[in-house]
Amino acid sequence: MAVPAGVDLAETYVELSYVDAVHKRLRRPLLDCVTARFEEAAPVRPFRWSRGERHFSGWYWAATTRQHVGFESWLQRDRLVLMDADPGVVGIASQPFWLHWYDGKRERRHAPDYFVRRSDGSAVVIDVRSDDRIEPKDAEAFEVTRIACAQARWGFARVGVPEAVLLANVRWLSRYRHPRCLHRTAADRLREIFVTPGPLLAGADAAGDRLATLPALFHLLWSQELTAGDLSVELMGPRTVVALTCGGAH
Repeated sequence: MAVPAGVDLAETYVELSYVDAVHKRLRRPLLDCVTARFEEAAPVRPFRWSRGERHFSGWYWAATTRQHVGFESWLQRDRLVLMDADPGVVGIASQPFWLHWYDGKRERRHAPDYFVRRSDGSAVVIDVRSDDRIEPKDAEAFEVTRIACAQARWGFARVGVPEAVLLANVRWLSRYRHPRCLHRTAADRLREIFVTPGPLLAGADAAGDRLATLPALFHLLWSQELTAGDLSVELMGPRTVVALTCGGAH
C-alpha cells in the first residue's frame, strides 16, 4: 500500500475498502469515509459454512433493522442477539469494510465484525473474540482498529463471551422478537395488568389464553415495553416480577 505524499505518519495511515449502494467496490482513505452509513453496507466477504469447518456461519434476522445480518461463529451470533435487544442500537451491519494499513514490512488488512449505529447518531465498531483466542496478530489488528476508530470519531469495542444468565434470558426473548408474536388484544390487556407489577405467569393468565398472551408478553419484554428487572441476575421464570416500562418501547 503506497502512503500518499504529505500524510502525517505520526498516526497510522488507514484506508477502507467497501461495497457501495450499487455493489461497486471502493477503496478510500479512512478520513474520507467518516460520514458513510456503514450500518447499511453489504458485507465485504461472504458467510459460508461447510462440513468439517470449526466455525459456523449463518444469518440472523434482526428486529432492529428488519433485515438479515451475518455472523461467522456462535459467539458472534450471541453478541448480535444482544445488540439487537439494545434499544439504543438503530443499525447493525456485519463485515462492513476492510481496514488496510502498512505494518512497516507489508500491507495488512482486517474486517471488523460489526458496525453499529446508535440512536444518538454515534457509531461503534465491534470486534468479537474471546479472551483466550487472541493471537499477537489479532491483538495488533484490534489495536490498529481502535486507533483508526479514534481518528474517525467512532467508538470501538472488542467483546468476548457474554454473561451467561443475561445471554440465556435475551436468547429466550429473541424467539419472540418478530412482530407476528404481538397479538394486539393480548398486548393491550398485558399493558393494563402490569401497570401494577406482578408475577409473569399469573399476569399472562389474567390477560387471557396463554397461547396468545405468552408470545405477546415475551415480545413486550423483548421490546422493553415491559420489564422483568435485571436480566443478568437470574433466569426468568413463572414468578419473575414484570412491570410496565414508561417510555421503554424499542
